[in-house]
Amino acid sequence: MMDRFAHLDWPFFDPPHAALSRGVETWALANLEDAHGEDADAVCRRLVKELGQAGYLEYCVNDNPDVRSIALIREVLAYHAGLADFSFTMQGLGSGPIMLAGTDRQKKDYLPRAAAGEAIAAFALSEPDAGSDVQAITTTAKRKGSDWELDGVKTWISNGGIADFYVTFARADEGISAFIVDAREVDATERIDIVAPHPMATVKLRGARGALLGEAGQGFKLAMRNLDIFRTTVAAAALGFARRALAEALARAKERRMFGQRLADLQMTQAKLADMATAVEAGALLTYRAAWLRDVRKARVTREAAMAKMHATEAAQEVIDDAVQILGGLGVTRGHAVERLYREVRALRIYEGATEVQKLIIARELLK
Repeated sequence: MMDRFAHLDWPFFDPPHAALSRGVETWALANLEDAHGEDADAVCRRLVKELGQAGYLEYCVNDNPDVRSIALIREVLAYHAGLADFSFTMQGLGSGPIMLAGTDRQKKDYLPRAAAGEAIAAFALSEPDAGSDVQAITTTAKRKGSDWELDGVKTWISNGGIADFYVTFARADEGISAFIVDAREVDATERIDIVAPHPMATVKLRGARGALLGEAGQGFKLAMRNLDIFRTTVAAAALGFARRALAEALARAKERRMFGQRLADLQMTQAKLADMATAVEAGALLTYRAAWLRDVRKARVTREAAMAKMHATEAAQEVIDDAVQILGGLGVTRGHAVERLYREVRALRIYEGATEVQKLIIARELLK
């Protein structure tokens, strides 16, 4: 059986990282058994509060984020419950622009509450015709005295409908800019139901008041800086999903008997398990290399993060599909861990830059 924590001995990590990962594992075992309820809103509200009380949200709501720590937490949470990983990372993604560009007052008003799990954050970038192509944003922002007024529609917004504030990107005269918009200013009643349920909505802004975040016209750069932090950790979440699928496949292969022998004794099964394990390890190497380069070398990791995100999410999809095949009927039984993973992993190949976009980023970096 593979040791899920063997990679903690890699030179990418320091002793506190190993202690953190194992601590999250202990917390997850005690708190995440029922984190798969049908009421995703209620589950996520509870998880944000509990993650804040446990002190884990401070790792992703931090002026100087350690990407390795965020990635390790995401890997463990994803292994146990996709909604726990979602609740954790959205606090970071939604608060990240405030950490990077907020005034002292904005940081004081929002970050402590987000870190404590007392305020839920959302990152409102995508629009019906502007997802990966951020430059196509049509939501507008106009000055109204000392305030700004936003008009437009955002969609595919995670935490939409339960967030207390939305970091929202809109087009001002100076260019794409970022704003903090209170939940009371938006209409997020149009919810979106997806294959792996979590809070998501179309967010309508009709004369919504917003506070400028950073400099006007610098919103695109701010969004990309934020994504550069969290894109690597998407790969870590995929890694957690893949590790869980591999563990479930190994356990089933050892216990299932076919044709007078265990499923694990069949060479075809062994070959599949070997491919799955190799894909997981390759994903881990790419993921934690990118995180280490950013944390330790302070390097720009646009290419490395794109490689990690592309490979880890695509590999996780294949590993989970193989696990479904090994489990047979159990793998498609509603409520089984592998069936849940099969639904949860699919979105990772799309959000924070689809696989095809990651390929373009990698090629662009190579051709510079």
